[in-house]
Amino acid sequence: MNKLLVLVVFNFLFTSSVALAQTSLVVVFPPTNYQTSTEKIFFIGTAPPNGQVLINGKLISRSKTGHFSPSFPLRLGENVFTVIYQNQEREIKVTRLSTQPELPKSLGFAKDSLTPAADIARLPGELICFGAIAPPLASVSVKLANQTIPLSLQPSQVQLPPNSGVLTGRNQPTASSPSKYQGCTTVANAADLGQPQFSLALNGNTVTQLGEGKVQILTPAQLPVTEVTAASGVARTGPSTDYSRLTPLPKGTRATVTGREGDWLRLDYGGWINSKETKILPGAVPPQTVIRSVGYRQVVGATEIVFPLQVAVPVSVEQSDGQSPTFGDRSFTLTLYNTIAQTDTIRLDDNPLISRLDWQQVNPTQIKYTFNLKKFQQWGYKLRYDKTTLVLTLRHAPKIETRKRLPLSGIKIVLDPGHGGKESGASGPTGYLEKDVNLIISKLLRDELVQRGAKVVMTREDDRDVSLVERQEIISREEPAIALSIHHNSLPDDGDAEKTKGFGTFWYHPQSHSLAVFLHNYVVNKLRKPSYGVFWNNLALTRPTVAPSVLLELGFMSNPYEFEDVVNPQEQKKMAKTLAEGITDWFRSVK
Repeated sequence: MNKLLVLVVFNFLFTSSVALAQTSLVVVFPPTNYQTSTEKIFFIGTAPPNGQVLINGKLISRSKTGHFSPSFPLRLGENVFTVIYQNQEREIKVTRLSTQPELPKSLGFAKDSLTPAADIARLPGELICFGAIAPPLASVSVKLANQTIPLSLQPSQVQLPPNSGVLTGRNQPTASSPSKYQGCTTVANAADLGQPQFSLALNGNTVTQLGEGKVQILTPAQLPVTEVTAASGVARTGPSTDYSRLTPLPKGTRATVTGREGDWLRLDYGGWINSKETKILPGAVPPQTVIRSVGYRQVVGATEIVFPLQVAVPVSVEQSDGQSPTFGDRSFTLTLYNTIAQTDTIRLDDNPLISRLDWQQVNPTQIKYTFNLKKFQQWGYKLRYDKTTLVLTLRHAPKIETRKRLPLSGIKIVLDPGHGGKESGASGPTGYLEKDVNLIISKLLRDELVQRGAKVVMTREDDRDVSLVERQEIISREEPAIALSIHHNSLPDDGDAEKTKGFGTFWYHPQSHSLAVFLHNYVVNKLRKPSYGVFWNNLALTRPTVAPSVLLELGFMSNPYEFEDVVNPQEQKKMAKTLAEGITDWFRSVK
């Protein structure tokens, strides 16, 4: 699963079969001249079980078949490791890079520390902040058009860990040492203010440097209007892919642009979207609509709720997880922005899915529709615009058979064998690839599910490239009851590969939570496997909304002991059978 490990292993694998035939000692990771910013690194490899393997003179632990993955600390700069097995020796150089910005030897700002780092546009009166890293005791300021903004040295701040820190248990903030100067201002009138000029003075010497980004103040009466051109526009909480996702915006959605940062547009309802997924509509006025009646229609396997609007506006969705009566209970909530109610009538007859529809104008331009559902488990939804009419499709529960011989009769399941083709995934100590074992177990699981009556659709049946978008499209097109992505795990560089093992599940939408928890507990208890955990995670194969979608990490390729079970044909069959039994029992249990 770890991308860095995937990349370095890929080059090794072209020659792995030859190398294994010629030598007994194999070090799969890290390659020589490897660079990382972590405080430690693990070594993955194997050698015949007789004899000893030493790394920098230290005897390392190995599995019964000779696999190893010990971790070693790294100091800043170059680290040299010597791996020895009998008369064979490997020298591996690993360079640890600093994560702290470094000040130049001569007077100046730290490289890439000036912010804003891209062109920005803001509304009149909105706070505009500048930042720089400079030596302590310096005098730092910014000149923007005709005003000079002093930047003050800020109190010591911490550096947050990456999101992957939760996967390794290293999720604590760390001290940050650079001297950070910041200051803010406002500008009352629309203007193109150009690039800010940063100034640094210390001990009688002064240097200046132009900022990377230009500053523009927008004209409130002439704000641009943009329309989503992507099939599903990716809305985020901020102006980069580092920020969390919001509900995708259906194609055709229109919104007023209230700010810009680099390629990112801030929309009037608060979300950000990349400008490459939109087009500007010259001369358009800020989109706003009224809504009157709301209708519905029954289609095969679903209920469609129809919202006639004057213009396609931004939307967001909230789901309850169906597990806790104190958290939303059985509800699906749809919010329409830039919308004003003129509603007197809503038709919703007795429905197999919805018990009642409530609505509320929560503020002057925002309406919230709450669908109170008859069942706890939700089975997926779709959102689309048909011209300016919003269509929400809520899928009904599949028919669950009670026959013991074919308990999954009529149930469609999508299985996604992770990776494939050039995307090899993680690697075990011998160089054995994750993509191959994912496919083996997916086929075994398919056979088990078919024996129970299920119709199974595979995203790939052989070793080929299938993009993440193509896999998502298969799920959306097939509209299965559930979708499972089959993977095997690895760790970031600073993980404890020797000790970390177990079965893990990953979910994103609340409709998938029950399935993720059930399968996790079922496999852990039935196979007595260690628990790696249940994770909410923003992954491509957990994001589909059309069905409960869960990604399974069946075990760790990077753990030398668990790897022996991963490649054991009998254990693979046992895992597939247990998963099929767990899936069957979950369908029986959902309400």
